[in-house]
Amino acid sequence: MKYPRILCLIAAVVALAACQSKSPSGTASESSSASPAVATVDGTPISRNFYEFYIKTVTGKTSSDLAPQQRTEALDNLIRAQLIASQAVKEGLEKQPDTAQLLKLERINVLEQALSQKYLAGKEPTDAELQAEYNAEVAKMPKMEYHARHILVATEPFAEKVIRRLKAGQKFSELAKAWSMDSSKTNGGDLGWFTLNHMVKPFADAVASLKVGQYTTTPVHTQYGWHVIQLLGTRPLSPPPFDQVKDRLTQIVEAKKFQAYADELLSKAKVTTFLDPQTDTETSGQSGEPAMPAPAASAAPAASAPASGNSGS
Repeated sequence: MKYPRILCLIAAVVALAACQSKSPSGTASESSSASPAVATVDGTPISRNFYEFYIKTVTGKTSSDLAPQQRTEALDNLIRAQLIASQAVKEGLEKQPDTAQLLKLERINVLEQALSQKYLAGKEPTDAELQAEYNAEVAKMPKMEYHARHILVATEPFAEKVIRRLKAGQKFSELAKAWSMDSSKTNGGDLGWFTLNHMVKPFADAVASLKVGQYTTTPVHTQYGWHVIQLLGTRPLSPPPFDQVKDRLTQIVEAKKFQAYADELLSKAKVTTFLDPQTDTETSGQSGEPAMPAPAASAAPAASAPASGNSGS
């Protein structure tokens, strides 16, 4: 696993700010003999090691792999970051409640990532583990895709009026373009292909009840308004090939391994909570693990249904 890029950039600025705050006289917080400076800003050095770390985080390369202009931009970025972070510290911003909490949270995030990397080193998922995860995810996938269109209006009487017009022979696409409140109106209400789990339940249930070519003869109510829906087609949904999602499966298996390790740490830790999540009120203290441990990261390997940008999803 690699640090998320944005996390490393935030951590870099945090490190620069901390360096300045702990060295108000301009004394380097890093040993200059261990890593020579590539620049100083008001006496505070930016070490070669930090410069290389920044470049690797942003580009995945070393400074020697970059063009001179790119190295210039990288150094300029770090100098500006040092200058801005130092100014923020001078103005006491690191002690503001929100800023202090954010710095604390980012430190926790970085340490969590570091422990995850260390724990997972040498524990690469086997082909058998990846295949088992693939099979489990495929088993949870929807088996069918649906192609439908809809007309969304504000009230039930208006939706009933639409249905009467359809029964009288008026074209669905024309009514959608004229009356629908949804952005799909420009396409005659066409939502494209989707799986039912991408739609709110009343909408999904209505689609599942239709035969191809049929439309709902009773308005369907969701939080978005009242829908008239027509089913245009169905097709089996095939899972993506194993090799296509192997990298994502690796992430899922690794996340589950680290989650199990974290659960083990939690089971051995002495934890006392002073908040009742049900009432959001402080208590006198309760020992034991949280009622519900954080879930392991997961994601089905199936290709996502095309985004329709509609109010039914």
